[in-house]
Amino acid sequence: MNELRITEFSRLRQQAGLLLGDLENLLGYSKRTLLRYENGASLPKPVVINALRHEVDKKNLSGTERRFRFVDLFAGIGGLRRGFDAIGGQCVFTSEWNPYAQKTYLANYHDGDEHIMAGDITNIPLDDIPEHDVLLAGFPCQPFSIAGVSKKNSLGRKHGFACEAQGTLFFNVAEIIQHCRPRAFLLENVKNLVNHDKGNTFRIIKNTLENDLEYKIHFKVFDAKSFVPQHRERIIIAGFRDENEFSFNDMVLPDPPKGPKLKTILHPENGQEKPEGHFTNGEMAIVSDRYTLTDHLWGYLQEYAKKHRAAGNGFGFGLCGPDDVARTLSARYYKDGSEILIEQPRKNPRRLTPRECARLMGFDKPGESRFKIPVSDTQAYKQFGNAVVVPLIETVARHMAPYILSDDADMPFAQMRLPIYA
Repeated sequence: MNELRITEFSRLRQQAGLLLGDLENLLGYSKRTLLRYENGASLPKPVVINALRHEVDKKNLSGTERRFRFVDLFAGIGGLRRGFDAIGGQCVFTSEWNPYAQKTYLANYHDGDEHIMAGDITNIPLDDIPEHDVLLAGFPCQPFSIAGVSKKNSLGRKHGFACEAQGTLFFNVAEIIQHCRPRAFLLENVKNLVNHDKGNTFRIIKNTLENDLEYKIHFKVFDAKSFVPQHRERIIIAGFRDENEFSFNDMVLPDPPKGPKLKTILHPENGQEKPEGHFTNGEMAIVSDRYTLTDHLWGYLQEYAKKHRAAGNGFGFGLCGPDDVARTLSARYYKDGSEILIEQPRKNPRRLTPRECARLMGFDKPGESRFKIPVSDTQAYKQFGNAVVVPLIETVARHMAPYILSDDADMPFAQMRLPIYA
C-alpha cells in the first residue's frame, strides 16, 4: 500500500510536469513535507493526490475548457477573479456597480455569451444568479446595526443575519450564499474588519457564516509584501460547505523580508520598455512630468508632515527609493499621492503612474504592460487602490483548489474529470 501511494504521487507529479519546488507554491506544503511524500517517509493526504490529478487534467485540457464555475461579486477590476481564473475556474456572473470599474473589467476579461455582467447587487433577484461552485466577494465594510435576539423573538421579528446584517452589503452576500449554496466562498476585506465596532461586526459575520449558513470558515490577515513591494494587510475568509482538512496554517508564503522592492515595478526609464500613452514618453520611455509634484503641493506636504511631527503624530508623506517597500496604496491616491512618492534626482518627487500601480497590485508582472487601463488616471488610481493584490489571491486560490476540486463533491465539474491513467 505504501509503495503504491509513493508511486502514484511521483507519477502524477511527473505527468503534470512539476518539480517539488513548483508544488511548494501550488499546494502550500513545505519542501520538506513534499520530499517525505516523494521518498515514502509519509503518505500524502487525499487532497494532495486530488490536486496533482487536477494539475494533470489541466495539462491535458484545451485552453477553453474550465473546471468549475464561480461568481465575482463587488468585482472592482477583477483581482479576485484573476486568482481563480488561474486555477481553472470559469466566471459565470459578475456584479460591479461602478461604471468606470465595469469599463476596465470588460476591457480585460473576455467571457462567452453565457456570462452575465450585472450592476448593483442589491437590485439583482437571487434567481438571476447562475448556479456556481465558488462565490468571490470583496464586500465593502459598513456598520452593522446590532439588536438583541431575545427582544426580536418576543416581538416575532426576524433575527440572526436576516436582522443584524440587514441594510449592509454583507447581508446581500449572505443571502446569495443561502440561496445558491456554493461549495466554497472567498471573502476579502480590510484588516480592521476584525476590530470594527469593538469586534461586533466580525462577530455577526462569523456567526452568520458558521451558524446561520452552516459553513466551516477559516480566516487570516495576510500582508502582501511577500509578493509585491507594498505593505498591504487584508483579511481573507475562506468558507466551505462540507467538512474538510483545509487550514491557512500550512499555507507556505514567500519570506516577506525577501520580497520584491519598488525597483521591480518602476518604469526603468532607460529604453528597456516602449513609451506608453501619457505615462511615459520619448525613446527612453521617461515618466511624464505630469506625475511630478508641483512646488506648491510638495511644499504643502512637507509643512503638513512637519506640523504633525512636532505634535508627536505619525502623519506625513511616504518618500520612497527603488530599494524600498511602499506603504499601502489607497483609493485616495489620486488626491496628492502622499502615501507613495518616488524620489527623483534634482526634481520634486513624483506619483506612481497607473501602469506602476498595476504592477504594484500584481495585475501586471514586473516589466509587463498587459493590463488594459481604459480610464482616466483619477479613476485608475481609485480602482487599483480598492483592488486586491493578485498574486496573493492566486496563492490562496491554489491552496483552496484541492478542496474545491475534490472527487467526492456533488458538483457539476466533478463529472468533467478526464481519465488520468492510460
